[in-house]
Amino acid sequence: MYIIPVLFCFILSLLLTPLVKKLAFKIGATDKPNKRKVHQKIMPRLGGLAIYISFMIGCIVFIPEYWQIWPTIIGATIITLVGLLDDKFCISAKVKLYGQIIAALIPVISGIQINFITIPNGEVIEFGWVAIPVTILWIVAITNAINLIDGLDGLAAGVSTIATITIAALALSLGQPLTVLLGLILIGSTLGFLVFNFYPAKIFMGDTGSLFLGYMISVLSIIGLTKSAAIFALIIPIIILAVPIIDTTFAIVRRIVQRKPLSAPDKYHLHHCLIRIGFTHRQAVIAIYLLSGFFSLAAILFTRATIWGASILIIVLLLFVELIVEVTGLISVNYRPLLTFIRGRRRETQKLQ
Repeated sequence: MYIIPVLFCFILSLLLTPLVKKLAFKIGATDKPNKRKVHQKIMPRLGGLAIYISFMIGCIVFIPEYWQIWPTIIGATIITLVGLLDDKFCISAKVKLYGQIIAALIPVISGIQINFITIPNGEVIEFGWVAIPVTILWIVAITNAINLIDGLDGLAAGVSTIATITIAALALSLGQPLTVLLGLILIGSTLGFLVFNFYPAKIFMGDTGSLFLGYMISVLSIIGLTKSAAIFALIIPIIILAVPIIDTTFAIVRRIVQRKPLSAPDKYHLHHCLIRIGFTHRQAVIAIYLLSGFFSLAAILFTRATIWGASILIIVLLLFVELIVEVTGLISVNYRPLLTFIRGRRRETQKLQ
């Protein structure tokens, strides 16, 4: 039963992506290479539209009471339109933020909110009216977390799929069938696109896809988990997305220390550092997939552990990611000549073979 929505949306996305690719070239929604980007040729970047359309059709086909999810559908449509505008016209960060807030307001106004959390001693803290800004902040933050990880072929799509699988699995254990179904539809839609997006990518998802996926992950985590275990709704996506979240945090710290604008780009994110120390593009993506899978497993263990055991687990995981980020950054900066020599020798060996 559960495999049918996944297969249907996978095939649909598989068929839609080539059509979206043609559309992207036709309207000029392309990504040109520059010194901080990995790709070397002009690429279409409207691929997220295939994920969105496949998801919407899947919802119509597999969710009989479609009206129940109207806030999620409207919000997802708004965030997708924001992404489309950015992929075509490169709108400002301020305009994108306003669009994200408007999209977040739709489910919040309809009652999809983080109303309380549980602290380590078991006490429940009710948010009251503060639930509205907290939920908006949550949706916008997770939306941008996925957007920021979209730096290598297949990276955002793969990490999003891992996150969605984890949320759907936990929602199933908590008796939340609607969240499970929405998750399965999203998984199939994303995997179908990933066939064309994994290295070497034939199309990028662009902001159309990364904003849509981030938005859906944030909303699914609320509607599927907060009613039964509010703390899980906040912690699980954070654990699963720990790599991009912490990597982005250290990027902000780097720019503050170097007295650069927070929006200033650099090539010291984790995926850049992995490539710089000798990982191939494909290996770097798979390595981050494995890290995300590890954190997904940790998230599931978190739900089964005592609250103090879970807290210790989180601290260990955060230290682990921080170590990876800092070590790869240190190696890539201080041993660049050696790494260049190793890569040169590797290319010579491959030519001889």
